[in-house]
Amino acid sequence: MPEETSPDEIRSLTMSIWEHINELRKRLVVAAAAFLVACVVTFYVAPNLMDILAVPIGGLDKLQAVEVTESLGVFIRISLLAGFILSLPILVYEVMAFVAPGLTDAERRYIYIAIPFIVLMFLAGVAFTYFVMLPAAIPFLVTFMNIKNVPRVSSYVDFTTNLMFWIGISFEMPIVVFLLAKLGFVSPRMLLGGWRYAIVIIAIAAAVITPTADPFNMMLLMAPLILIYFLSILMAVIARRK
Repeated sequence: MPEETSPDEIRSLTMSIWEHINELRKRLVVAAAAFLVACVVTFYVAPNLMDILAVPIGGLDKLQAVEVTESLGVFIRISLLAGFILSLPILVYEVMAFVAPGLTDAERRYIYIAIPFIVLMFLAGVAFTYFVMLPAAIPFLVTFMNIKNVPRVSSYVDFTTNLMFWIGISFEMPIVVFLLAKLGFVSPRMLLGGWRYAIVIIAIAAAVITPTADPFNMMLLMAPLILIYFLSILMAVIARRK
């Protein structure tokens, strides 16, 4: 017969659960406050960011607003994305700090070392979108079938910011795989053995993320993602070395 749990053990377990909930609440409050402050800061530079974001299409005069509140919605969306990027180091730290108490000292060290690289890889994904993807995709979209195209500013900003966000997330793969391999959840053999499935998944993701259905833009995104996948395998090898 299994031993019954004593009232003291139940009380200890309950206290432990509430301690974790309180810790999570504190981390969420700090993360939310950091994001809010960052958004307030980016509100002041949102017009300048909009000018930069409109460069791939030829400037703001190539866009139009149809609805009364459209420009305000665009302003808020740009501020939110910029605020997320600005507060990303704190957001990542709070997530890592919440997970860290359950890890060993060595694992915690790798977790904290990974924080700046997580931020840098996200920024690399955003830069790749802005300097490589958009200059190749925008001309194709606005000149397709030689039909005059004056995009709505909300449509353009939605599409560019979505692209930047998701490609930035996808560029996190090497760091995430390194941490998972260091914690023993994945191995280089596992990743190398599943490379065919990974390419299929990357192709599907590229088809969903890319703004156009033409093979050129899909390959433009697939090539770095495939390279990132094999870089992730290398990171897993480094992580599993003694």
